[in-house]
Amino acid sequence: MNKEIKWEVSKFEELTKDQLYEILHLRCKIFVVEQNAPYLDMDYKDQKALHLHGYTDGKLVAYCRIFKAGDYFTEACIGRVIVDKEYRKYGYGHEMMKKAIELESSIFGETKITLSAQFYLKKFYESHGFKQTSDTYLEDGLPHIQMKRD
Repeated sequence: MNKEIKWEVSKFEELTKDQLYEILHLRCKIFVVEQNAPYLDMDYKDQKALHLHGYTDGKLVAYCRIFKAGDYFTEACIGRVIVDKEYRKYGYGHEMMKKAIELESSIFGETKITLSAQFYLKKFYESHGFKQTSDTYLEDGLPHIQMKRD
């Protein structure tokens, strides 16, 4: 049974200090600790991103950032896609990707989207219309592939 998730969309300057702290904590928890990939998460791109964050029982459990064309890649981009480990069984990742793709279109007018995907998530992104467009490469010590959606 799905727990209800409440989605919020914020520009960087609209995030409260507590929300930003929660976002950075969850990103560090998953990308650095869980995946054992020490890297500098804070890349000064958060200021350009639109932040999609999902809460269950007041706790941040899902997050991604969304860029218009030119702010990260030449095409629009979705990145830092995460769902807290305890909540992955509820399908929030799929719900979040649908919302992120919708937001790219409704807010930025973008339909061509690029992402740098961890290789093990290839099928997940394919289920949302993305196709692999590169060979496997290492990013922050983890195998990644570039994927695009038209």
